[in-house]
Amino acid sequence: MTPDDVQLTSDTLLIRPPRESDVLAMYEAARESVAEVGRWLPWCHEGYERNESGAWIITCRSAWLADESYPMFIFDRQSGQLVGGTGINEIDRLRRRGNLGYWVRSSRMRHGIATTSTRMVARWAFDALGLQRIEIVAATGNTASQRVATKVGALREGLCRNRLRVHDVPTDAWVFSLVPSDVELWGADL
Repeated sequence: MTPDDVQLTSDTLLIRPPRESDVLAMYEAARESVAEVGRWLPWCHEGYERNESGAWIITCRSAWLADESYPMFIFDRQSGQLVGGTGINEIDRLRRRGNLGYWVRSSRMRHGIATTSTRMVARWAFDALGLQRIEIVAATGNTASQRVATKVGALREGLCRNRLRVHDVPTDAWVFSLVPSDVELWGADL
């Protein structure tokens, strides 16, 4: 599977792997979102530069081609604006498990984008990648990410001490899980 083979759509969103033409859109979304996204994701920092977007996109495409992880951008279907990112990483092929992450640019938070995209990507990962378990790991203070996990019906399994490193600091995190039968509860509509 190549990055150009995948495109997920709903009535409102388009989710696809990053392309070289997305550099400026990624840069603008990151710069806008330093205060909120940067709190949890260190790549989104005050000094973020356009060349970091280009380097990230190259890394993303390489990860897809190597079948290691599947980073994607989220776009508003009507405006074409890049509204966030998502994807599957930390894949354990033996146990058919992966991690699902997401972020939404500041101006588009609280519009259901993370919830809808999480459902879309989870469904795709169960079908296309054959995963049997998806984890969503959210730092204890990241209540927005925890809300998304709860909204999609992920099971809150427990608090794991020092599960994440946030800005190079060991951080406790809640671990949520989705399994294929959870997707069946969503039905066909997103």
